[in-house]
Amino acid sequence: MAVSTKPAVAWVLSLLLACAFIYAPQAQGAKPDALALYRAGSFDQARQVCMAEIAANPDNMESYVVLSWSLLALGRYADAELYARKAHDNIRRDPRIVEVLGEATFFLGRNDESLKLFQSYVNLLPDSTKLGQIYHYMGELYLRMERWSHADMAFRTAIQYTPGNAEWWTRMGYARERAGEWTWALEAYEAALRLNPSLNDARLGRDRAVKKIRG
Repeated sequence: MAVSTKPAVAWVLSLLLACAFIYAPQAQGAKPDALALYRAGSFDQARQVCMAEIAANPDNMESYVVLSWSLLALGRYADAELYARKAHDNIRRDPRIVEVLGEATFFLGRNDESLKLFQSYVNLLPDSTKLGQIYHYMGELYLRMERWSHADMAFRTAIQYTPGNAEWWTRMGYARERAGEWTWALEAYEAALRLNPSLNDARLGRDRAVKKIRG
């Protein structure tokens, strides 16, 4: 005689529904992860979560860090500086917050202040994985200040951390060009083109350097 499986199936379905009923409120009430939202590119959602966390705990440094990163990603540089400054002055001098301040003031055009903040970050966190980007910013700041040899050194350091960045090689070539170091400028432009043959700025820079060298 065949044994019906219908009661067993019904029992399993009832158990699954009961479990779903029990655990659904817990899932719905799960705390949003601001850092995960930031890493997923949901910057405004991350910002909102951090603002709520800070309202609940004004001394939550991690919330200030992710909030500041999210505001930078949104291009809200003045707001990023505002909240990073609050964290820096009222909680502690966290290197991540110092870096945010350097980046925010960079985009706000406060060159001297930005440079000092990036230099402070390097001193605070000499093993940071972001040093390539930091020295790139410093190179751009030195270009703004027309300190060509300093820009060259900063870009050269940035490239030591990220040798495959063709744009940084191009910017180093430009710094050398402005310093009148045409042979070294050509070397940098050619390195950039080996990495990215379609990079127009590097191609134009190489042409200028070749023309100047050949007289």
